Amino acid sequence: MSAPTSALGRFAWTTALFLGGATPAAFAQDGIPEPTPHSQVAFDPEVNFTARWTRADARQIEAMSDPTVPAGENSLPPWLTMPDIDAGFPETNPDVWVWDTWPITDMAANQISFQGWEIVFSLTADPHAGYAFDDRHVNARIGYFYRKADIPASERPANGGWIYGGNAFPDGASAKIFGDIPMTHNPEWSGSARIVNNGGKVSVYYTAMAFNRTPEGQDINPAVAVLARTDGHLHANHKGVWFTGFDDHVELLRPDGFYYQSGEQNPFYNFRDPFPFEDPAHPGKTFMVFEGNTAVVRGARACTEADLGYAPDDPDREDLDEVMDSGAIFQMANVGLAVATNKQLTKWKFLPPILSANCVNDQTERPQIYLKDGKYYLFTITHRHTYAAGVDGPDGVMGFVGDGIRSDFEPMNGGSGLVLGNPTDLNGPVGTPAMQDPTQNPRTFQSYSHYVMPDGLVTSFIDAVGPRRGGSYAPTVRIEINDTLSVLDADYGVDGLGGYGDIPANIAIPRKGPKGP
Repeated sequence: MSAPTSALGRFAWTTALFLGGATPAAFAQDGIPEPTPHSQVAFDPEVNFTARWTRADARQIEAMSDPTVPAGENSLPPWLTMPDIDAGFPETNPDVWVWDTWPITDMAANQISFQGWEIVFSLTADPHAGYAFDDRHVNARIGYFYRKADIPASERPANGGWIYGGNAFPDGASAKIFGDIPMTHNPEWSGSARIVNNGGKVSVYYTAMAFNRTPEGQDINPAVAVLARTDGHLHANHKGVWFTGFDDHVELLRPDGFYYQSGEQNPFYNFRDPFPFEDPAHPGKTFMVFEGNTAVVRGARACTEADLGYAPDDPDREDLDEVMDSGAIFQMANVGLAVATNKQLTKWKFLPPILSANCVNDQTERPQIYLKDGKYYLFTITHRHTYAAGVDGPDGVMGFVGDGIRSDFEPMNGGSGLVLGNPTDLNGPVGTPAMQDPTQNPRTFQSYSHYVMPDGLVTSFIDAVGPRRGGSYAPTVRIEINDTLSVLDADYGVDGLGGYGDIPANIAIPRKGPKGP
């Protein structure tokens, strides 16, 4: 079955496939190869098998991009595009920028309200401290926000009604992990939060960072990244929410240089974003996915024909040496897997990565495992500027589906992997949020750091809408998921956009006893 080439025709075709449950092999366009076949077959989590997001797969995004749109329009299919966010978006809080955000969940990713309050953690930075918005990363602290549960988004304030509770961790607590190593900045980067019991014990899994930089901002030595955990206690009364604890921080993992690239191999390595979970297929075990890079020395000619993923007779296949000569060898992302080796979840061991993107992309940020209808979905986020030469895609969410946590994952939506991207003209220049090209779509950087929640809800933060920078929660959207296909729910909210920062709980821990002071 061939796909129509007009946007409207492809929309009708894909919607029909979605509703009928069929799976397209590719979006047929001239000059685009067939995607790599993937079986979705599951393997034991501890075996040495890594699924590949190949160049043949990623080039399917180009097949879905309309080369005829006027400059600056959206060239992507509307059913895979984040709707336009209003340039007059409300601030979440005037005293902090917010970006990567995660709710408190259980180990099955159910979102918890506690004694009548919804609580989220976010990366935060001080907009009044004198540094620029794009310098927030080395100044990041994990903050927390709370709001009353069970209020419809339509009845909340325009900004979602989140109350800023302050920094989650005591000052200097994270730095203790690093001992005496030289350090000028100790930011706290993304992770996840798990409720341990109904009494309010919470474990935060996060990325502890140590930077040692000159006054001009140059690295003296590679940054040190550690996957870490700290435990605190959640309290609530009728007035609000607060935490105690989070004093002791435990190192869980550092990159090993065998499966996961280290700072010695590449000073620009990625190692972060722990997401622990329990797998119903393996009771009694707790796993964790995280972002990593393939463990090779930076610039090594380590890509293979399997990373390209082309059939030998595909007329649109690429030459391996030419791909590596293009500089694609600097894009070596993977999604890592680890398993806990004690019941306290303080000791972990690496397992082989579950997904690689060698010569495709350099970042697979904030990976998460999402179960639906017996399938295992791996969602991750990435940027347009981190794609390798010769492949392209928007800032947004990528999705892969298989029969287990280690599977021959099939990229969703025609083999491309694209689930939800910002409105982007892939025929135009990339630009940056701080230096947008005037010919590019003004919303190409509107949202990022998407997290897929129960019932297909997706939260993110606002980066830049045209010249206005963000640092606020974006409107929540919803995606419908059916096997290998997904579609933006255009009937959700208003024209597909729900409330700003609408991150609802789906399980409640009720109050016991008196309300307190």
